[in-house]
Order: sequence, then structure tokens, then C-alpha cells
Amino acid sequence: MAERLVLLGTKGGPAIRPGGPSPTSSLLECCGRRIVVDCGLGVTRGLVDAGMSLKDLDMILVTHLHSDHVLELGPLLHTAWTAGLSQRVTVLGPAGTDAYWAGFLQSMRYDIDLRIEDEGRPDLRRLVDIRTYAEGIILEDGPIRISALRVDHPPVAEAFALRIETGSRTIVFSGDTAYFPPLAAFARNASILVHEAMLAQGIDRLVARTGNGARLRQHLVASHTMAGDAGRIATAANAGHLVLHHLIPSDDAAIGLKDWTEALRHEWNGRLTIGRDGLVIPLD
Repeated sequence: MAERLVLLGTKGGPAIRPGGPSPTSSLLECCGRRIVVDCGLGVTRGLVDAGMSLKDLDMILVTHLHSDHVLELGPLLHTAWTAGLSQRVTVLGPAGTDAYWAGFLQSMRYDIDLRIEDEGRPDLRRLVDIRTYAEGIILEDGPIRISALRVDHPPVAEAFALRIETGSRTIVFSGDTAYFPPLAAFARNASILVHEAMLAQGIDRLVARTGNGARLRQHLVASHTMAGDAGRIATAANAGHLVLHHLIPSDDAAIGLKDWTEALRHEWNGRLTIGRDGLVIPLD
């Protein structure tokens, strides 16, 4: 298995628009594991398009329970099951992930029971291991160690950055967060820092398009990181490669790669990737 990071969906926020990107999800393939980070709408199709067999799914990490990170968790697991999943899948998420899963199972009880009886499938309820986590080391499994850091994403209290260490490399996902200086220490010497990013010049047009007005603008400014500040975190962390993800805005025709790059010009001079759906970053 080629080791790689695939950005499946790179849009910040839950809405989708014609021809635009999908909400947040990523695939990390390393150490023989297939780790999905966040499950925004479109994650299942993104995995298939990335060439991953759904029946090989074995781990899912959820950074927080906003819908653009968790909406398709249940449908992904169910679809993998119908595709032939027979191995146990570990799902690590913040408090409330277990309630989400219980609610999904209840909503699909008729279909699940029918397919077990009619098609001879294993019981989906026994294939999924839901584990809720807080700060600290949340998993140690062979060469993989995963740690969580609570970040600043009001009004969501249970929002986390994740550090995935594989022995030879470290990949850090910021999750959704306002500018949060402690994240630099958490991401120290990361091979890749995948950090959310927002551009100030796109906020007003985005707010006007969605119609939520001042309340949405207030949330965006209080809860997300400007691109330049993501560069400051990467520089302070001595990261090897900064990948901008969960882009806000991500589907504004007036904003292009040049605008994102310019926003980082004074804060980051290392390797930079601006995320787009389907982008593959080899880990070798």
C-alpha cells in the first residue's frame, strides 16, 4: 500500500454548491492502516474515487461534531458494510459521538435487520467500536500513536486537533480552531501540518451569499484561523510542510491560489500546499 494523505473534501462549512468542493474529510494511508479523518458530506464517494476499497476501512477519527465533519459518519460505515466490510472499525470521536452512532443505528434499524436476515450479512452493530476521547494520548496501536489537543472553536467545547505519529513521520490536523498558539507546541516538528484557513477578503461575500448576516460573520471570525495565522503556527512548530484545508471561502471565483499564497507570504516560507478535493500528497 502506497503511503499517502488524500484530501477528500476541503470546504469549510456544510453547504455545497454546483461544481464546488465537498465539506471536510481526509484519508491517511500509512503503516498498513486506512485512517479517515472527519466525515463531511461526500466522504464515501471521495474514498471510492481515491481508489480505496470501502471494505478495507479500519479507523475513523472525528475532530468535533459540527455537521461538516460528522454528517456522513453513519452513511460511510453503512455503505462500507454493504460493500463487504467484515473487519472491526475503530471510531474515535469526542463526547457525543456514541450518541450520534446510536441515533443512526436506530434510524436504520429496519434496513440493517433486513439485510442481516435477507442477505446474510454480519451485524453492523458488532463491527463498529465507538470510543470517545478527551485530551492526551487517545490511541497506541503498533507503530501508530494518536494524541488530541483541545482547541478554541466556540461555541463547540469538544473540538480537538489530532497528532498522528507513525514512527517515521508525524501528521497533525488542526481541526476547526481560531488562532491558537498552543497548537504550535502540539505540532512541533510535524512532517505535515494540515491546518484550517480563512481569507478575510472572502468573508463578506460568503456571508452575503448565505444570508445569515452578522451572526455568521461573528462566528467565522471568532472560531476560525486566518491563513496568515496558520502560517505563524506552522513556522513556530517548525513544520516540514503546511497544507491548508477546510478553506473559507473555498468556492469563491474571485479567490485563487495566488490569494492564499499571498496571505502567507510574510508568515511562512516553507513547503506549502493549498488544498483541493482529491489532492494526493505522497508520504515518501
